Amino acid sequence: MSTVKNVGFIGFGNMAQAMAEGLTETGAVKPEQICACAKHWEKLKANTEARGYRPFSTAEEVAREADLVVLAVKPYLIEEVTAPVWDILKDKIVVSVAAGWNFEKYEAIMPAGTRLICTIPNTPVSVGEGIIVCENRHSLTEDDYRAFEELFSSIAVIQPVETSQLSVAGTLSGCGPAFASMFIEALADGAVKHGLPRAAAYRLASQMIAGTGKLQLKTGAHPGAMKDAVCSPGGTTIVGVSVLEEMGFRAAVIDAIDAIESK
Repeated sequence: MSTVKNVGFIGFGNMAQAMAEGLTETGAVKPEQICACAKHWEKLKANTEARGYRPFSTAEEVAREADLVVLAVKPYLIEEVTAPVWDILKDKIVVSVAAGWNFEKYEAIMPAGTRLICTIPNTPVSVGEGIIVCENRHSLTEDDYRAFEELFSSIAVIQPVETSQLSVAGTLSGCGPAFASMFIEALADGAVKHGLPRAAAYRLASQMIAGTGKLQLKTGAHPGAMKDAVCSPGGTTIVGVSVLEEMGFRAAVIDAIDAIESK
């Protein structure tokens, strides 16, 4: 159980909700330990009260109530929303999930001594199987960082990176679920074409992706070696691999990362 007692979300969009859901589903915190504020009050109430979270009308209320505060508003609203509450946030652990905001950018607007870390989570945090990329440069104390890691490791692999690597790491883990979903859909379509019911095709494709990822994480094996282990000489798998290579499968994925990073 984490030493963090109350978790507050300033902004409660899709990512904040995914984080909150993961934290409660894994038992890291109880629903009543989560509070949130957002621009649209009725929508906030609908997204919190049904799950047992506590809605607040202002960022100040959230900042006062929580001992770890997640900044989850749209990036262009960060300065406007945080300006009135920095004095309160100085006494909290502050976790940013705002895209495009690194520590240097926050340093220009937050008071000296604020304890903040910048992160990029992905949507599978909602089921306790996410990734949270975090910037190596931060102002958390050792105890703060341990509390942050203890809490969020319940829903994600915590991956520290240098500031220069933050963007591409976020692209890989944050955009990757869309690519993986496309792959699952394509695999299922291929199986359906050959007579497998769609529900079974989705289930098998999704579990295959999940299992392969867990196998790599557990063993640390090179993905190429894992591929080779399935490709018997003259067998069926190498035929499929050969077609994917002919169609530029790996090059297409690399090009997708390149396109995002050059955007």
